[in-house]
Amino acid sequence: MIKDIQQEILRIKKENGITILAHSYQAEEIQEIADYTGDSFRLSELAKTDKNDTVIMCGVHFMAETCKLLSPEKKVILAKEGCGCPMAEQFDVEELRELKKQYPDYTVVAYINTTAALKTECDVCVTSSSAVEICRKIENDKILFIPDCNLGSFVAEQLPEKQVKLIKGGCPVHAAVTEEEALAAKKQYPDALFLVHPECVPAVTKHAEYIGSTSGIVNFAKHSNAKEFIIGTEISIAEHLQFECPEKEFYPLSKRLICPDMKRTTLMDVLKALNGGGLEIEMSAEVMEKASVCIDRMLELG
Repeated sequence: MIKDIQQEILRIKKENGITILAHSYQAEEIQEIADYTGDSFRLSELAKTDKNDTVIMCGVHFMAETCKLLSPEKKVILAKEGCGCPMAEQFDVEELRELKKQYPDYTVVAYINTTAALKTECDVCVTSSSAVEICRKIENDKILFIPDCNLGSFVAEQLPEKQVKLIKGGCPVHAAVTEEEALAAKKQYPDALFLVHPECVPAVTKHAEYIGSTSGIVNFAKHSNAKEFIIGTEISIAEHLQFECPEKEFYPLSKRLICPDMKRTTLMDVLKALNGGGLEIEMSAEVMEKASVCIDRMLELG
């Protein structure tokens, strides 16, 4: 049944010239039919250079928005309508404007995991892999980092010369993992290297052998000579790595590291999106223009 649906998806996307993007947290059967897989911003970059004019994003809403911002001339469809990101949506434009009034001499740095509306009020965007490098290059030594205080804390630790103001917020899935779980995993798997995403709390990341983005974790595990790894990010990454590296062992840090919004997209949703379903991403010209400024600045600095 799954193979039949996959074959139908492959047939339709080829016949109609449609590109499918699948975020790393999507299920294995969706990754198998995607043209590109990976972190959200990298997917948007790949879509920009792809020959097709229609793109389906298997992920969450802010990722599809970013894809549209980088490829405004393309039709961008979110495979499953209603898939959001609690971190990206945790506060609104008016709240950010108030914060900017409180810290008028700070450069506003937005994690890519923000809505397009919030990006209109920010100076520069960052990804989890580029945050330290870009914040280092910002001339201003005062940085207002939104919305993930855990990634922001990681940046601040790497850049003691900067004054980084953190706002309480972040990924509720990553932030829920405790130090006790990290220590228990390391005790259970004493020979495993601990790889963790900076969206986890500092009490967890301090025990890691490697801290990095999802793609960074994947690449580290693939190229390491080690044979066992504790994976401190969304649980699907351990599954994908196990498929790609069957000679190695991958242990999820916590069974609670599951993003419910990412898990909502199914193969049938992708098939429906190919046949006119899903949610087409539309934004006003003003929002697109203003939101693109901080992304363009990120590309300049990165």
